[in-house]
Amino acid sequence: MENQKNDCANHTGKSTLNLAYWTFGWVLTTALVAFGPKFIWDGNTALTITGILINLAIGIGVIYANKKHLNSLDELQRKVQLEAMAIALGVAVVFGLSYSMLDTTNLISYDAEISHLVILIGLTYLAATIIGNARYK
Repeated sequence: MENQKNDCANHTGKSTLNLAYWTFGWVLTTALVAFGPKFIWDGNTALTITGILINLAIGIGVIYANKKHLNSLDELQRKVQLEAMAIALGVAVVFGLSYSMLDTTNLISYDAEISHLVILIGLTYLAATIIGNARYK
């Protein structure tokens, strides 16, 4: 029984590290695409498109690595993650659409930026994960 727990923990650790590598690569290519055209390759369209395609491919890798990571978790952790993702998705849709409508109806004086929504999703997911873990301890 103890060996089985160690194998599960080892597999989860490996999948967590794999997910971290993919996520780091995606963040790195996102930054490269965001800042490269202005600071590195002077607006070269071919390089920008190449960077976006690489970012997209690595992003697909992140999704696959995340799925593998979720499958490596025990049942309780999978439940915590699923609940956190459901809450984050709900917040993204409800608040994202409301935020967009505030912009399109000119009720806010600035443009609704996707980065604001991404931050909200990330913070919601983090909070829901922390609360979920605390609730099931």
